[in-house]
Amino acid sequence: MSDETIVGGRQLDAFLQSLPAKVEANILRSALRAGANVFKDEIKATIPVQLGELQRSVRVSTSSNRGTVTAKVKVGNEKAWYWRFVEFGTAAHRIGPKNAKALALAGVIVGWVHHPGARPKPFMRPAFDGRSGTALEAVGTQIRARLASVGINASEPEAS
Repeated sequence: MSDETIVGGRQLDAFLQSLPAKVEANILRSALRAGANVFKDEIKATIPVQLGELQRSVRVSTSSNRGTVTAKVKVGNEKAWYWRFVEFGTAAHRIGPKNAKALALAGVIVGWVHHPGARPKPFMRPAFDGRSGTALEAVGTQIRARLASVGINASEPEAS
C-alpha cells in the first residue's frame, strides 16, 4: 500500500471507502478540524472586542456519528451569552422588571427603560464567506499529511 498514489477526488473517495471506518473517521476528523480552525482564527480576528469574553468563547469541536464526521465552530458560553446580539443586532425594545415593581439602574429607580436597539456587527458570516477557500485547502493538506504519515502518497491535484 505504500507505493499507492492518489490524484483526484474520486480516487481519494474510493481509497477512503476502502479504509477501516475508524481510520477514515480519524483522518476526516483531523482534516475537518484543520479547516474549522481557519474559520475560528478569522472569527476571532473579526469579533468586535470590548472585554474579550466573546473572543475567548470561540472554539472548534468535531464528532463522528454513524460514519458521518462533522466539525463545528461555536461562539458563546456562560460569560459570552450575548454573541447573537452582536452578530445579528437587536430591535428597539423596552426593558422592565421581571419580578419586581421597578428597576434600579446606576442608583436610579425606574419602571421601564427604552433601549434603542443595536446594529448588527457580523463576524461569523463574513469569516465563512471570506475564508472558505483557505479552509478547503487546509482540509486537503491535512488529509494528504495524514495519508503520507502512513506511507500513502496523495499528491496535490494539478491546477486546471
